[in-house]
Amino acid sequence: MSDHEAVRRQIIDACLSLSDKGWLSGTGGNVSMRIPGEAAMAITPSNMDYRAMTVEDVCVVDWALSPLAGERQPSVESGMHAGVYQARPDVGAVVHTHQPYASAVALLAKPIPALFDEQARFLGRSVEIIPYAISGTGWLKGNVMRQIKSGNNAYILENHGALCFGPTLPRAAFNVELLEKCAITYLLALSTGEKVHRLNPAIRELILTKLRADEKRAAETFARGEPIDQGQHSY
Repeated sequence: MSDHEAVRRQIIDACLSLSDKGWLSGTGGNVSMRIPGEAAMAITPSNMDYRAMTVEDVCVVDWALSPLAGERQPSVESGMHAGVYQARPDVGAVVHTHQPYASAVALLAKPIPALFDEQARFLGRSVEIIPYAISGTGWLKGNVMRQIKSGNNAYILENHGALCFGPTLPRAAFNVELLEKCAITYLLALSTGEKVHRLNPAIRELILTKLRADEKRAAETFARGEPIDQGQHSY
């Protein structure tokens, strides 16, 4: 099995799992993985139901979106995904969803502060808002590339949806679920009208050092052209 085929198969498996859990539906959202040792990624095709997708349908493109494998058109958000990999050498997988509670936060354009230990550990200092831009445009890609240099692993796309990363596809998918937990609990807390208590900043920064160490190791592994074990939730 070629390296491309192995990565494409992992995307199919992840899409089915994300669909089963309700994070992806129909043709909404998109999923990609870095190709180890290449300036390229595998990404879901445009306008195709995840449950009907086969390995051959998954596209492989380079950072300029030139096709390397697959006959279908890659996702309209391919430029955004390529921009993530170019800006963040630690990222091995990207999941973009329209999950409901994170999307509700996208309509408020209100960042989610660090509320839980696991949020700081895996998502970062906060869930920031990436300013609105039309889907599939260089404008959106530029907004994303500028914002994600903060090193966090989950972002809200204003009036659009969610964007989650990880060193592996299982970790990126886990971060999708963790983001939804943070979004729903934050919205519920805000709805009470009471003060929302955040993590103590000193504790948040202490926890964050573990995430930064993971990201450094992941970037070094990818720089060597090596894959990270996809069975691991964290590197």
